[in-house]
Amino acid sequence: MSKVNIKPLADRVLVEPAVAESKTASGIIIPDTAKEKPLKGIVVAVGSGKKDEPMTVKVGDSVLYGKYSSTEISVEGKDYLIMKESEIYAIL
Repeated sequence: MSKVNIKPLADRVLVEPAVAESKTASGIIIPDTAKEKPLKGIVVAVGSGKKDEPMTVKVGDSVLYGKYSSTEISVEGKDYLIMKESEIYAIL
């Protein structure tokens, strides 16, 4: 997990996506063009929440999120996702 100078607002969460698998369990190497984006990651920063809804995720949580539920951003050469807390499906 890395330290970032981004503070999400309200109910937004900043997630560092997990690295895509490059090899299957049986040892077959997956080419870059066939890799799927992982749908899990680690929470790097959390907003303060809404007035009547406190945040349930915290920094360091491993989470599952939807395929099209986030916005990709790049900060200092690293890729992150920013999304609303309601777009997170589960905490692992």
